[in-house]
Amino acid sequence: MKIAVLDAALNDLANGRSFYQQQGEHLGDYFLDSLFSDIDSLVLFAGIHT
Repeated sequence: MKIAVLDAALNDLANGRSFYQQQGEHLGDYFLDSLFSDIDSLVLFAGIHT
């Protein structure tokens, strides 16, 4: 499975990272790491439903 992240979504991610970075040191990076981890899970587990 391929997942595409649209330019508009990349803009949202950048804005979210900036917001969380202002809340505390490294929170912006944690925000992105968490989201991309979830996206990676979608690639691995897509189509598996219980």
